[in-house]
Amino acid sequence: MVIVGGDAAGMSAASQARRIRKPDELEIVAFERGHFTSYSACGIPYWVGGRVEGPDGLIARSPEEHGRRGIDLRMRTEVTELDPGRQRVRIVEREHGEQARWVDYDHLVLATGARPVRPRLPGIDAEGVYGVQTLDDGQALIDALESGEHGRDGTRRAVVVGAGYIGVEMAEALVERGYRVTVVDRGPQPMSTLDPDMGALVYEAMCGMGIETVRGAAVTGILTDEAGRARGVSTGDAEYPADVVVLGLGVRPETELARQAGLPLGPSGGLLTDLAMRVRGQENIWAGGDCVEVLNLVSGRTQHVALGTHANKHGQVIGTNVAGDPEGAATFPGVVGTAVSKVCDLEIARTGLLERQARAVGLQFETVLIESTTRAGYYPGTRPMHVKMLAERRSGRLLGAQIVGRENAGKRVDIAAVALHAGMTVEQMTALDLGYAPPFSPVWDPILVAARKAAAAVREARGG
Repeated sequence: MVIVGGDAAGMSAASQARRIRKPDELEIVAFERGHFTSYSACGIPYWVGGRVEGPDGLIARSPEEHGRRGIDLRMRTEVTELDPGRQRVRIVEREHGEQARWVDYDHLVLATGARPVRPRLPGIDAEGVYGVQTLDDGQALIDALESGEHGRDGTRRAVVVGAGYIGVEMAEALVERGYRVTVVDRGPQPMSTLDPDMGALVYEAMCGMGIETVRGAAVTGILTDEAGRARGVSTGDAEYPADVVVLGLGVRPETELARQAGLPLGPSGGLLTDLAMRVRGQENIWAGGDCVEVLNLVSGRTQHVALGTHANKHGQVIGTNVAGDPEGAATFPGVVGTAVSKVCDLEIARTGLLERQARAVGLQFETVLIESTTRAGYYPGTRPMHVKMLAERRSGRLLGAQIVGRENAGKRVDIAAVALHAGMTVEQMTALDLGYAPPFSPVWDPILVAARKAAAAVREARGG
């Protein structure tokens, strides 16, 4: 069993296969081109912000720990070519003279992850421009923030390019580092993973936190000083000064090796697999994690979702199937598109479809937006929250939910996620037996308020 990539999906596959098969039954070799393995990339913004310790604190298992469990993990070894016809991969050991050689496999697992979007702009490679995809990236940014070399007129300034999940999380991290932060995004509202009306709530909140948020502005270049170091960004009609520039433009599947080998890719460039996570059309090639596209159970279409939760599940499924678990094959049925994030004390969550996604698959739907509170109105510490819900007009089936609110708001999205998996209607959701006490929720939980309002909208659309 040869694995390309030593993070969540790859090493979960290795660990699961090893639980089922002993070393004399199945040899497991994994190649990782970087310096770290089995780490939480999702934790990097919180490490940068000083909330968690790193990099060691973000590593689940070291190469030595994997080795003790009978997994041959080779670090700083890059796979440069796939040869499915002859069942082999070409590797280059970066620490040992760049020598290339071929390694045979019986089963190949592609867990190559994703690469950050890095547009070709003037100055993009200048010193002072940072990404946050790997632990190496995080360490480089922290070193720059702690160097004391930045700051003009006593004020440290940072520009974050992009206002998606990574962008808003990095904005929070830099605020906690004492920087004056500007977020520049080409979209009409931050968080394009929300509908625009919900993104507008995020915009208002970020501005209220003192984070300058520039909407509808595409960065056209990185401004540099005489020494070639980044000093800000340009949008064509404006300039925003910075001592450090952070790219938060999202990621794309890292599938160039697969493309060159002729393996099937989906619309977003991710590998296409069956329910067992076997690459379509291949008998002994498997793929999981951020390099694949998965089925959205609500829309019925494949999409790219780069989350560690899915990557670990993919790995479990692959490891079970490669090892031939006597209890039977494993499958990964798909996702409903659940995600949650935060910027300072604002929590942002979504699951299911946005309005534009529902229209794209031809669904007719009703939408409702309600404002409620995180706790009983009279209980100390209660905070506002907004819930938006989409329901199919014909059936009343829940199609999606979005939440923007303060403390204890975001994880309520899990209620809607379970309802989506179960195929529940909004009418059925109104009868859910959710936990209640004044410190945790109003008598009518905001999710139920939204479901009740959505059910009424569906009834009215049907003519009563």
